[in-house]
Amino acid sequence: MAKLYFHYSTMNAGKSTVLLQAAHNYVERGMSPYLLTAQFDRRAGDGRIASRIGIGETADTYAPGENLFAKLEARLAKGPCACVFVDEAQFLEADQVWQLARAVDDLHVPIMCFGLRVDFRGKLFPGSATLLALADEMREVRTICHCGKKATMVVRMDAEGNTLKDGAQVQIGGNESYVSLCRVHWREAVGDR
Repeated sequence: MAKLYFHYSTMNAGKSTVLLQAAHNYVERGMSPYLLTAQFDRRAGDGRIASRIGIGETADTYAPGENLFAKLEARLAKGPCACVFVDEAQFLEADQVWQLARAVDDLHVPIMCFGLRVDFRGKLFPGSATLLALADEMREVRTICHCGKKATMVVRMDAEGNTLKDGAQVQIGGNESYVSLCRVHWREAVGDR
């Protein structure tokens, strides 16, 4: 039975590594996975999912407003697809998450989404909020704060290393812009005492 999965975490937990390993397992067994990533996230190059540890794979992209049910239906019409993997799932729109859920239910294809749960302000991303509501299974990919506790939050830093408290929810970046922290150290970093 196909399911909608949400693998969530904070920055630098290894979500893309887990996605790439799981997709590789399908390929190794002679099955065809379908990889998707956000069109506007070009850190690894256009249409590419890559991990900090150096592994990567070509992927199709999704854009805001795109009908993902129709995209998956078209992909399935071309041949078998054992599983769909969606990277940067926090950037999905709520309607797109519903489209993925319908694809699981009506097209009977398992879909594994990987993304951030919250932004640098501690707010849920719309895609993540909808995945938390609709996913059949959720799994946390864990990483640690500098203190050794589980990191559940992230701060955005400027070029001088100062914590930013305001700004657009979406700003593409990596280690140069974001630091994962436990809630205690996140509160300390944003001045919430």
